[in-house]
Amino acid sequence: MKGRLAVGRTGEVQVSRSHYATQANCIKPSGKTRGSLQSARSFLVTRMLLYAVALCLLALSWANDCQVANIQVMQNFDKTQYAGVWYAVGKKDPEGLFLLDNIMANFTVAENGHMTANAMGRVKIFNQWDLCANMFATFTETPEPAKFRMKYWGAASYLQTGNDEHWVIDTDYYNYAIQYSCRLTDADGTCADSYSFIFSRYPGGLRPEDQNVVTRKKDEICLLGKYRRVAHTGFCQNSESLNLPLDQQ
Repeated sequence: MKGRLAVGRTGEVQVSRSHYATQANCIKPSGKTRGSLQSARSFLVTRMLLYAVALCLLALSWANDCQVANIQVMQNFDKTQYAGVWYAVGKKDPEGLFLLDNIMANFTVAENGHMTANAMGRVKIFNQWDLCANMFATFTETPEPAKFRMKYWGAASYLQTGNDEHWVIDTDYYNYAIQYSCRLTDADGTCADSYSFIFSRYPGGLRPEDQNVVTRKKDEICLLGKYRRVAHTGFCQNSESLNLPLDQQ
């Protein structure tokens, strides 16, 4: 009998093949069941992707929360390699009067390890006269090698606040350097008044291969899109200089 138990000649109970086929058909999922399983699987995959994206965004916000205290500076900074002439090729301006263009700085490390800098750049006085300001700065070290306290002397003490942070965010010493200073921290821990220089060893600008790392660092210090290009026209070699006597007391 099809699909039923049968007794053979030897007395053994036998089950026909059609019976197994019928049982197999009974447990085979229907089209509706398969659709439900696929929908459930798609839902789980989508949820997992959403969780992954959320975690990435959260990690990014932690890494780039614009808190001054969380800004990362150059690790294992070596001021001796940093010394020498740097040309400002990009600049984020602070509030108030500041260097406009033709900006260069020459950092020197003395035998006693103290770092100083001579700098110059074009300034506009009383919105009328363009002059080249010669500046001198001394640096006080902090527990972090890439963070300094900088004091201006001479003309700079009249043009600037007198004391600023000088943080080296990143440099390869031979081609580019990124400097950052926050003059005023807001109540929420972000910077209310900052300035930053993109330095190059060459007045013509950064090499193409340095652009990506510099752009990434600009974003990390929350200043992406806030820089302007700094021109080098030879102004300070062909004009009057504002060079007040130093007052190093």
